[in-house]
Amino acid sequence: MRATKLIILLALALATSACSMFRHKGDTIDTMPVDKLYATAHESLENADFAAAEKAYQRLIARFPSGDINEQAQIELAYAQYKDNKPEDASSTINRFIKTFPTHKHADYAYYLRGLINFDRTGGLLERYIQRDGASTRRDQGYNLQSFDDFSQLTRRYPNSAYATDARQRMIFLRNQLAQFEINVATYYVRVKAYIASADRAQYVIEHYQQSPQTADALAILTRSYIELDRQPLAEQTRQVLALNYPNHPYLTDAKWPHGPSIWRKAIPFSGHH
Repeated sequence: MRATKLIILLALALATSACSMFRHKGDTIDTMPVDKLYATAHESLENADFAAAEKAYQRLIARFPSGDINEQAQIELAYAQYKDNKPEDASSTINRFIKTFPTHKHADYAYYLRGLINFDRTGGLLERYIQRDGASTRRDQGYNLQSFDDFSQLTRRYPNSAYATDARQRMIFLRNQLAQFEINVATYYVRVKAYIASADRAQYVIEHYQQSPQTADALAILTRSYIELDRQPLAEQTRQVLALNYPNHPYLTDAKWPHGPSIWRKAIPFSGHH
């Protein structure tokens, strides 16, 4: 009798264990333990199922509001939102992380990711290089400036970060983009004969983006503007600076510059007239 009772209890225990295992295997994001929920979210991220990853990370953050896994989930959530083309959500998530955990061990990556989010919000390649005239070039440069600042903070705070080298390269690109924007507008002002405005834009490039290849175009536009404004001594001085530093610039040989084909040479990033 006692043996029969023992067998029944053992059978019940095994059945209970099997049911428990079955329930654990069938857990949802509302019932999974934190480590399994993180693994599920991360697997979705690695498989480029960004919508599923976002949902799992968000549930993890809500269910487990503190701890190392929560912090890592916030970073990966921002990345999933970025890859899912949700820049507003990604920016909000990573900004909240940086504000909450300013000294986190992965703070350098957080600044880098924020820079990438803003970098990719500045428009596509065709928009950057084909729309060059008039009002079509006057798009907001705010994201360019913000991205530059994000990468600048990364390189300043974490100069030895694994992401610093790429950030510096992107900063060079963004600097040239900002300079090119000013050149586009200055060129437009030349074409509508608003020479005071074109001179102001060209002077701004010379003062703020001295290391950019667009400095050559700025000197050429400034020379042209001074000529049209009948300020010959200034025009000649500026032309001499241009000839000394950029002797092959098309302005010096092409009377149609900047209206001729030579301006399209700038459609290639990092190109100059050296």
